[in-house]
Order: sequence, then structure tokens, then C-alpha cells
Amino acid sequence: MKMRSIVLAAALTLPVAAMAETPNIEPGEWEFVSVTQIKGDMEIPDRTETERQCITQEELENDAFTFIEEEEGCEVLSQQADANGLSYSMVCRAEGGEANIDGNMNFMGDRVEGSVDILTQSPMGEISMNTTIEGERIGEC
Repeated sequence: MKMRSIVLAAALTLPVAAMAETPNIEPGEWEFVSVTQIKGDMEIPDRTETERQCITQEELENDAFTFIEEEEGCEVLSQQADANGLSYSMVCRAEGGEANIDGNMNFMGDRVEGSVDILTQSPMGEISMNTTIEGERIGEC
């Protein structure tokens, strides 16, 4: 799964507004590790995913650069983004269910870290997901 869509296959995600400053992320080859814990009526094992991707200086300077892609049916409640990170809160609605999402990412030059918390209300009950993300620059592209 792409890091730019960090919240599972049926991602409920957020477009990040154009940043006034270039993110504090060094261009190069990056490795991202995400660990998702799901709590609900059914027992679901934790899920760990690792991805590598090249991030160029041109991408970082592009107003459209985001770690998170837009998804239909979602409404942004609040968002803040600057060179050191981003945070947001949103709600997504689909097929009789609703998901409340809170996320943040911290940009630290050669590292990033963050989390996404999702609370879903559906006909099958309440499901809580927490995904932690750690990324590090591992070299040149």
C-alpha cells in the first residue's frame, strides 16, 4: 500500500492544503513502516506494512505534494500544515457508516513520524483503528 494512502485499502483520507513552506523532509529514498491496530467486536491481528519510495526536491516544492490523498465522501473539520508537519480532523460517510479521523505527521528532516486514529460507526458495530507511521531517509534515489 502506498504511504500516500496510509489508512488501509479502503482508505478514508485527507487532501493536505498547499503548504506555505517546503516540508522539512530531505529528498531521497525513504522507507516507511506503518503498524495498524484494530479493535472491535472481532479480533483482528495487528498489521505491519513497509514501503520504500523516492521523494524528490521537485515534489517537495510542488503545491500539490501531500502524504495523503483525497477521498470522496469526506468532510474536513480542521487542518493545519507547516514545514514541520501536519494535523487534521475529518469525518467520512459511506454505505450507512461514519468514520471520524484524526491524524498528524511530524517532519524532522531525515525522519517522519505520525499517527492516524479512526473511529468507525457501522451497522456491524464500532471499530477503532490506530495506525502509527515511522519513516526514515535511507539514501539517494
